[in-house]
Amino acid sequence: MDSAREASDAPAPAGPRDLLDASTDAAAIVDADGVVIGWTRGAQALLGLPASEVVGRSAAELVAMARDPARVAGIAERCRAGMGWSGLIALRHHDGRPVDVDLRVSASFRIGDEECFLLSARGQSLRGTVGQSVLDGFLTRSPVGMAVLDLQLRYVWLNDTLERFGGVPREQRLGRRLSDLLPGLQAVALEKLMRKVLETGIPVTDYEYLGWSWADPHRRHAYSTSFFPLVGDDGSVTGVCYMVQDVTERWDARRLLSLVNEAGTCVGTTLDVMRTAQELADFAVPRFADFVIVDLLEPVLSTEGHGTWLTDAGPAPARPVMRRAGLASVRAGCPEAVARIGDRVDFLPPPHDAHLLIDGEPILMPVLDPTDDLWTAEPERTASIRAYGLHSLISVPMRARNTALGLATFVRSRNPVSFRSDDVLLARELVARAALCVDNARRYTREHTAAVTLQRSLLPHALAGGSALEVASSYLPADPTDGVGGDWFDVIPLSGARVGLVVGDVVGHGIAAAAAMGRLRTAVQTLADMEMPPDELLAHLDDLVLRLSGERTDGAAAQQSATAFLGATCLYAVYDPVTRRCTMARAGHPPPVVVGPDGRVSFPEPPAGPPLGLGGMAFEATEIELAEDSLIGLYTDGLVQSADRDVEEGMARLGEVLARSRADLTDLCASAVRQLVPVPRPDDIALLLARTHALPAEHVVSWEVPVDPAAVSEVRARATRQVEAWGLGELAMTSELIVSELVTNAIRYSTPPVRLRLLLDTRLTCEVSDASSTAPRLRHARIMDEGGRGLFLVAQLAHRWGARYTADGKIIWAEQEIP
Repeated sequence: MDSAREASDAPAPAGPRDLLDASTDAAAIVDADGVVIGWTRGAQALLGLPASEVVGRSAAELVAMARDPARVAGIAERCRAGMGWSGLIALRHHDGRPVDVDLRVSASFRIGDEECFLLSARGQSLRGTVGQSVLDGFLTRSPVGMAVLDLQLRYVWLNDTLERFGGVPREQRLGRRLSDLLPGLQAVALEKLMRKVLETGIPVTDYEYLGWSWADPHRRHAYSTSFFPLVGDDGSVTGVCYMVQDVTERWDARRLLSLVNEAGTCVGTTLDVMRTAQELADFAVPRFADFVIVDLLEPVLSTEGHGTWLTDAGPAPARPVMRRAGLASVRAGCPEAVARIGDRVDFLPPPHDAHLLIDGEPILMPVLDPTDDLWTAEPERTASIRAYGLHSLISVPMRARNTALGLATFVRSRNPVSFRSDDVLLARELVARAALCVDNARRYTREHTAAVTLQRSLLPHALAGGSALEVASSYLPADPTDGVGGDWFDVIPLSGARVGLVVGDVVGHGIAAAAAMGRLRTAVQTLADMEMPPDELLAHLDDLVLRLSGERTDGAAAQQSATAFLGATCLYAVYDPVTRRCTMARAGHPPPVVVGPDGRVSFPEPPAGPPLGLGGMAFEATEIELAEDSLIGLYTDGLVQSADRDVEEGMARLGEVLARSRADLTDLCASAVRQLVPVPRPDDIALLLARTHALPAEHVVSWEVPVDPAAVSEVRARATRQVEAWGLGELAMTSELIVSELVTNAIRYSTPPVRLRLLLDTRLTCEVSDASSTAPRLRHARIMDEGGRGLFLVAQLAHRWGARYTADGKIIWAEQEIP
């Protein structure tokens, strides 16, 4: 039991909480004369003396140090003034050995009439101690660089780690300042921070900076440093201590992430292959390299076919044909380059071949040696390496989506640090980002080219109004879209020297709108060739759109196409130069603009009609007379409507622009679009202008034909004489035969009145009209048949022939080319 009690009274090792817990301290109460009047169990445990042996005795007997009455009196005076005292002293243990303790004396207080002091002590052994050799080893071999500087910022002490960081021996550092030793290490800024710490006593932690050192003079390192003041026993600042860590790897990782993120905003800003390649080169210089070239395979720059190699498509040529697409250097004009933008190149780092582009890894050449045998086949590049000090190279194949695109090469010359394996990771990431943008641009360019080619093939390449109309047009796709829209226009030659004018608008942009436009334009041409009047033509076109919109397939493209058709509008007009009358009808489209020879502007408005594809509503036609040399304009709503003006205001401005000038029609068309269209354009724009001409009266003759077979010869003779009078003797015989057959058929099978008309325009036209609505039919007569060969003969002699219906019947016509 006694041994157990002794064990419980022994001091226990100090734990983490004991260092902050005062409940285990040894405590005693001493009166004004220094006599112990109170003794705790903690004091007994600390010195091994029970209260019975201590209470009533002088506390000075417990001190294992030489007596110093003056110091004791000073401490007592301090405590009587209301302030405590603490310090390190040695006490005598019961067994005679000294015990070092931290002693604290409280401010004086009274117990009854007596003045007293509370003394508390904690043995240093409770906090744990380490030997001086262990402490020295810790400071010297710590992975953190440490140093102590005096008030003049001169080195007093430093450990081995700091000596290794700076590369300056310890004996050269002691007694000297940082700015004297390492001028490339931001010494001025660091010393400024240390002076601030000395002045304020406030530590500075985790200050990061970049610098060079003698230990690694060819590479910039990143350091993290903390500064704190050294304080003496009297509270005065005696110097400054700093600790430094090399955080270059952490800084490089952060720089890699930052550069990659920045590259995402700088590379691939457009859908242009060449510009994307140049953006990669511009971004990398001088951030990463001093000279950068980007070479792309020729098929990547092509708009035909697939565009490039697939990485699993089999063997590739040993020397791939590429084009220089990007070039940048820290030197003005890129004198290091042996090829310029657009030049054909075949550069691959020796000894690699085209397989590097298909499945190869990035190439790192830390040291470029122009004397190496590998470069003997590259004399121009070898000369450039020597002339400009190119000393380190990284080449990274550009691949995206299983497709080889080209090669990006990064070179250093002025930057003395050679590329390392960590730099390859950055180069690979930059090229991967750029390769994806290049592939996107390549795909877009190919598809855009296909769409533009499709649209150009669908729009008329040349407009021919004959002698009836002088025509000009302008088409602009919406901006900034893919350059393909659904607006269209056309000029269609018709029989009898007439001309059809059409303009339409399919809502939307892209290939779907262009395809819809092409189908509508083809349908209009077909229906116009059938000689349908404008209102009937739009009715048939409306039925066609309804059928197309009703098509149901599982393909998303078909759904998109059907949607495009539902937003179509159209205006169709037919001009007759003989009567100078223009018949028009519209399906939800803006009305045409007409400028008379006197400059007066009008907007004839045939009933608007519903947009195409709604069905169930009729279209109506309007006929107007146009004076010779009048100007008629057909347009889409993109020309007259914008965010800052409504349609009526835009139409008024269009009329003003067209009325102000009598310039060439092509120039007037371009000028009108330039003045009216905002930039950027919110919608597609089409403008078709036509200046009318009348067919001279002497170029039109007509005769009433009696319903008598005997009259055929007289009519035939008149027609022949008229053709010869027009100076077309070469066509007299064929004209005689055509007139004879058409008039004979009209007399034999049709209803009177019968009339013959000859027109001289760009072609010679023969027309025979009657009051019958029965359509003529081309027959193939048998050998023994006496008739049935009339229209067959006309078809063989004429350039083209046909029939059109009028309010009073029909007209059979045939045209001959004028020699």
